[in-house]
Formats: sequence, C-alpha cells, structure tokens
Amino acid sequence: MLSRLLTERSSVFERADPYAVSDYVNRHVGSHCIRLPATGSPRASLNHRQFASLDLCRISYGGSVRVISPALESIFHLQILLRGHCLWRDHRQEHYFVPGDLLLINPDDPVDLTYSEDCEKFILKLPVSLLESICDDQRWQRPSEGVRFMEKRYRLVDLEGFSNLVSMVCNEAGDLQLPKVQEHFAQILGSKLLTLLKTNVCRERLSSQAASFERILEYIEANLKQDISPESLARQASMSLRSLYGLFERRLGTTPKHYIRQKKLERIRVCLSDPSCPVRNVTELALDYGFLHLGRFAESYRLQFGELPSDTLKRRGG
Repeated sequence: MLSRLLTERSSVFERADPYAVSDYVNRHVGSHCIRLPATGSPRASLNHRQFASLDLCRISYGGSVRVISPALESIFHLQILLRGHCLWRDHRQEHYFVPGDLLLINPDDPVDLTYSEDCEKFILKLPVSLLESICDDQRWQRPSEGVRFMEKRYRLVDLEGFSNLVSMVCNEAGDLQLPKVQEHFAQILGSKLLTLLKTNVCRERLSSQAASFERILEYIEANLKQDISPESLARQASMSLRSLYGLFERRLGTTPKHYIRQKKLERIRVCLSDPSCPVRNVTELALDYGFLHLGRFAESYRLQFGELPSDTLKRRGG
C-alpha cells in the first residue's frame, strides 16, 4: 500500500535516541512531548522532507511511546498508520487505529496518542494558510473560526486514489526541487483533503432554488478541476440524486458521472493539443483534473479519442 513512502534518501535518523528524534520533530513537524517506558532501550528512525509548504515525515520510535501536545495551533496533522497500532484519547472517548487508518488532527485539537512498540506512521503537516488559500481560490465559504475537519478517523481505502496521490508527492519530494511544481502538488493534495473528508467548509451553491439544466452544465465546466461527484452535484443543484440522474438521462442520454469524466477528458485533450497551454507532462495534467489512477485515465482517454494522451502531446510537439 504505502510501504515505500519516503525512501532512504530522506533519512535523518536511523536507530537513534528517541528524544533526539523528538527534538527534531518539535522543530520541523509540530510541538509535542513524548513519554517512554522506564525500562528498555528503544531506537528511533525518522525520514523527513520539506515540500513547498508541507512537511512529510515517516517515523518509528522503536518502543511503546505516548505523544502529548496541548494543540498544534497553526497546522493540521494528517497521520497514516503504516505498522503496529495506536490508541487515541480525548476527554470523551478513545479509538484504536490499525494500519491503513488515517487520523486528522485539527490545529486546536489536544493530542494524546499511545503507539505500540512496532508502530510506524506517516505524518503530513499542512499549514492552516494553505487550506484557507484553497478555499478562497475556489470561492468556498469557510467559517470565521477557521477550517475544521469534522471527523478524526478515516480508512484510507475509502478515500479513492488518495494513497496514490500521497505516494506521488513523496516521489516528487525525492526528485529535483522545483518550487512551482511542488506548490502545484501541494494545492492538489490540499484540495483533495477538503473534498474527500468531512469539513465545515460550505461550497458555493448553484442557486438558492433548483438550478436549470444549463446552469448545472455551466457549473461543471467551471469546476472541472474539482471532485464533482453526482451526490455533491445534486446537493449543489438542490435536487435529489434520482432527479439529477433522470435529468441527465432525458437531456443527454448519459449519467452525470460519465458526463463529468467525458468533459474532464475533453479539457485535457485541448490542453495537450494547444501549444500555448503550458504542460509539463501528462501525469501532472491528469492529476490536475482529478485522475489519480493513471493507467485507468490513459485507457479512458484512448477509448474516447482513439490514442493515448502521450501521443496527443507528442503530435503537438511535432
């Protein structure tokens, strides 16, 4: 799944003093303190990369450890459990996390986590300013008290394509440092989190009443780079999902999902064909339009246009 997140080239500590690793994490990833058992000599390991405004971290303490922090203040923490297990506590409840679980910690959430001896986790640190800027760019309404994720626990397998995106970001972090490319990926990753997870952000509605079909199509065209599911489109249009499907079937003879995918592919083809449109590579453009399964994207593109996206780009170059 995510076993290759951050390679040896990003290694900072290997079998080191856990308190030395903790000090480093305090400086780069988030303020906290650790509590270790009185006996034993655990050895900790840490991989770390800065990536645009993000920090990517893979850490294991080599022993059972309790991590405590009053609050992270100006950052969000996304933690993915890779090995072992973790107990999360707050004043009302507690949960066990297992490999493949994702924990989202808001800036004002107190942290009280206990990790098993064999635990290894991946941490993604996102500044508040990144998610706020994404909301502002997309004209999404965010409450005055700030962006919040409404649930802490998720299963990675339920977040379609997200593990692929995290892997790509880690791979990009290991290559040449290109600030504009890194910021591009950071924006995509932040946007995915805001659309895949439950938040207090309110997206702009199509209208105060049930929207016309033409207005729905205009909304899709204006938001092709976003995750537009049939469910979210129905909510935006103030109609039931069944009504939305019936509308698309009567007017276009297709489903909303198929139509949105088709329009995304058409927009990508225009970008690949137009010499004035800056395109670094097919992968980056596919990610920009929400295609995280690149093999599936290439096959859908071929079925629709009779050639691979790389062929379209090569012909432009010729």
